[in-house]
Amino acid sequence: MEKYVPLIDYAEHLGIHEGDTVFISSDSRILLYDALRNDAPLDLNPFIDGLLRAVGKNGTVIFPTYNWDFCKGKEFNYKTTPCLTGSLGALALRRPEFRRTKHPIYSFAVSGKYLDFLVGLNNKDSFGQDSPFQFFHQHNVTNYIIDVSLNHCLTFVHYVEQTSGKVFHRYIKNFTANYVDETGTLEERTYSMFVRDLDRDVRSFIDPMELEFLRHGVETKFHINTSQIKRIELGKAFPVILDDIVNNDSKKLCRFIGQK
Repeated sequence: MEKYVPLIDYAEHLGIHEGDTVFISSDSRILLYDALRNDAPLDLNPFIDGLLRAVGKNGTVIFPTYNWDFCKGKEFNYKTTPCLTGSLGALALRRPEFRRTKHPIYSFAVSGKYLDFLVGLNNKDSFGQDSPFQFFHQHNVTNYIIDVSLNHCLTFVHYVEQTSGKVFHRYIKNFTANYVDETGTLEERTYSMFVRDLDRDVRSFIDPMELEFLRHGVETKFHINTSQIKRIELGKAFPVILDDIVNNDSKKLCRFIGQK
């Protein structure tokens, strides 16, 4: 391994610049393992500090803070419902620079230029045309994926599937449960998600799409320390995903159970 890159300098090596809007998907275990091996503090705050420094006042940093308990009828509390998609998102929610978007299933921790816009969204549909996923599409947000497979993090695919109107193994389903908003007000609310039709025996399997991303130049791959990084421009990825849905029967996005 080359000279260790400290977490505070990670953003520079990711290639992030002033004014960028970046969405970070990660499994932070290798980040911390590399820090441990190099006698660096086991603290992810410098990683976030470096991102905020790199994008500057005109940039935006976004982490996923998803939680699917609302789908089980459990109460969502804007302030206390935990992030189930990684320690970086959970840490961002505890920092004063970040605020959470409102959707109880697919929420995001946001800091920077687009904070007020994204937190102001009131989308009821997880992947609808008024959701953060449309923002990712329209603004060609860069998704940095650190030590995670596409199959375990590229939720943007479901936005493309729903937008296409050509996916028949998923349908929009409503979920209703109690919701405690930012002011502490409790009310029953209904939100929807484009869910998999269990009767059709189809499973998402997104990893084969990576070859198409690389071929079309919308993804680059590289290493920092021992972490593997995928950099995907989501706006440019949209037509590549859509082409597989419309012209290839989603064969690079899903498979029938039992299919080899």
